[in-house]
Amino acid sequence: MALVIWRVMTITFFVARGIPADPVGAILGPQAPPEAIEQERQRWGLDKPIYVQYARYMESLLRGDLGRSLRTRRPVLQDILQFFPTTAELALAALLIGVVFGISVGVISAVYPGRVVDHASRVFAIVGLSMPAFWLGLLLLLGFYYKLGWLPGPGQLPYWLPRPPRATGFLIIDSLLAQDWTALTAYLRHLSMPAFTLGWISTAAIARITRASMLEVLREEYIKTARMKGLKEERVVMRHAFKNALLPIITVVGIRLASLLEGAVLTETVFAWPGLGRYATHSFLSIDFNAVVGVAIFTAFLYAFCNLVVDLFYAYLNPKSRYM
Repeated sequence: MALVIWRVMTITFFVARGIPADPVGAILGPQAPPEAIEQERQRWGLDKPIYVQYARYMESLLRGDLGRSLRTRRPVLQDILQFFPTTAELALAALLIGVVFGISVGVISAVYPGRVVDHASRVFAIVGLSMPAFWLGLLLLLGFYYKLGWLPGPGQLPYWLPRPPRATGFLIIDSLLAQDWTALTAYLRHLSMPAFTLGWISTAAIARITRASMLEVLREEYIKTARMKGLKEERVVMRHAFKNALLPIITVVGIRLASLLEGAVLTETVFAWPGLGRYATHSFLSIDFNAVVGVAIFTAFLYAFCNLVVDLFYAYLNPKSRYM
């Protein structure tokens, strides 16, 4: 994990510094006098050689300091911790949709191969993997918000509804702690469309790998033996086949969770969702070096951590695995 994060940190740092743009000039504006720009560059240490900037940045990271954002003027870690709970709620809701529907569709498709439900699930998976998230989000907004008016528009809460007191940063938990049922109901309604947008993509990926893994296991001899013993089909499928097909499914779920937690940039932009992806987009457009590198390091940590959790699940589900 440390090696992966260090590599990502180094590559992202030099790529960000290699962009032919002046972040200070972009923030102060084209009318700023040259002496003000130079003074600001000295303040942020951008006048030093690149290797000096890298050494100072590495020293700061060892202290847990990701630097200060040029755009918000706050520590980058503070910004990430502020926006991450919003992305985490969206990611977990989308993953829940993907796991429940993806595994269900994949198992049914594998149990009935070549039938109508199998063909329908494969079409569903292809469409889900092929349709861009931003396009699906725009279609949902057009249909359920603009045309039908069944669901609210972009954002977390209506503009007229005050946000519950921030205790954890997770709006669902904060609403429950404050017993603000109006805010909780409104938030869940706003959460439904972006969560379904990301959940459909996750459902398609999980359903596809679940079907392939289940088909492979269902051809094994011990499955035929279990059926010959007279066990019920439900017991054969869920206890014998599904349990042994879990390893590749867990891998896909772990990767999907990491990708969702990093911040679905396009989905958060379409639905005006104030999460980590939207923060990263604004930082990139404003050439905020520290924020861009900080988000990249945080994302690398999430991917490495999710891979570690997947490995631990491997050891739990497969006793033959041995880890030194």
